[in-house]
Amino acid sequence: MNHQNKLDIDPDLIELFGKGRDMAGTALLRIENNRRENFMKVLEAFRAVGISDQDFAGTTGYGYDDRGREVTEEVYAKVFGAESALVRHQIASGTQALSLCLFGLLLPGDEILFANGKPYDTLQAVVGMDKQVPGCLAELGITWRVAPGEAVENCAGTGTGCSKALTVFGDKEIDAIVNSIGDRTRVVFIQRSRGYSWQRSLSCQTISKIVAAVKARRPDVAVVVDNCYGEFTETVEPIEVGADIIAGSLIKNPGGGIAPTGGYIVGRRDLVERIATRLTAPGIGGEIGPSLNTSRLMLQGLFLAPQMVAESLSGTCVANHVFRLLGYPTLPDAKEVPSDNVLAVRMGDEERLLTFCQGFHLASPVNALYRPETSQLPGYAHSVIMAGGTFVQGSSSELTVDAPICPPYIMYMQGGLFRYHVELAVLSGLTALKKQNLL
Repeated sequence: MNHQNKLDIDPDLIELFGKGRDMAGTALLRIENNRRENFMKVLEAFRAVGISDQDFAGTTGYGYDDRGREVTEEVYAKVFGAESALVRHQIASGTQALSLCLFGLLLPGDEILFANGKPYDTLQAVVGMDKQVPGCLAELGITWRVAPGEAVENCAGTGTGCSKALTVFGDKEIDAIVNSIGDRTRVVFIQRSRGYSWQRSLSCQTISKIVAAVKARRPDVAVVVDNCYGEFTETVEPIEVGADIIAGSLIKNPGGGIAPTGGYIVGRRDLVERIATRLTAPGIGGEIGPSLNTSRLMLQGLFLAPQMVAESLSGTCVANHVFRLLGYPTLPDAKEVPSDNVLAVRMGDEERLLTFCQGFHLASPVNALYRPETSQLPGYAHSVIMAGGTFVQGSSSELTVDAPICPPYIMYMQGGLFRYHVELAVLSGLTALKKQNLL
């Protein structure tokens, strides 16, 4: 029995996926090798810290002497090659984690320099880029700049930056970053993932070059990396190549698909301590915060994360070849070795974009009977469609596709707990397009 027929998948598209798998052979082998190396890194961190089942007991109230919280942060520090870590279920999103970093490291009169284009939509609101929302950095007299060069504009801004990809991030672009550092610059911010932009993700090799150039000019400047979607896509992490701070969400890669919520910040001990005061209070820092029985899920999710990320990358790798065979522009393109697990596909028009997302959603394990529609969400400049029903609300590590509703109508697919689900959801989306003569 062909179980794909339950979703009425088009047979010709199934055959096309076979061709995609053949074309992805070399990349799939690289992903498998990375999976082994990253798994051993995580396993050794657990062994070195000495995790025991007694560490899974949670605390309440202030959370004094919470062993689960302490060992979770110790494991994270070891996995990411850092001195210290802050890993808390009280951090509800990647945006909150990054916001904590910026408010912890910047003072009135300081400046933040964005190294590779405007950040993700929700962080633009934190900074106060287009307008000053209450409590934003701009309200405190903290300014921002975007380094000039080929780094493209965010898609949810004017949309003009979607017309071309970042073809190279070499000496010219790095020089532009360094020359943009001013007397008031205190943070250089790097977004590892492509986000909602038609640009390549940044590899750790590229990040290392940026860090080295920045530190050569201003050793006192903190390099902060938005690591969302980048964890375990390579065998090194940004801290290991010189970044001072990295941050991300536990409902993305490092949560392994089972962390119920949370975020992490890892890096230099003194900087993490400053950032922790923004989560709690000065003089308290990271010394309080009850784990509320979340430590087991956070640790187990981290243990599963290298496996989950490899499955996600494998699925999107095959899907990428299929979209290219059908004539859709995609990123990563043929020249990019992915440093995130986001597949961007330029759909061309709103009807095609919405039809694919709604067909994709039919393969969801949760809320499959509902049809996703566009809506205005907090922190986003345009209406957004978000498809993919997940066990954890909004968990883009499980499998989701979303897009800002603006030209040229690019969809961003991320996550996937296992490769077959990624393939099946994409097949369902493409079948919906074919039925409407939109493929």
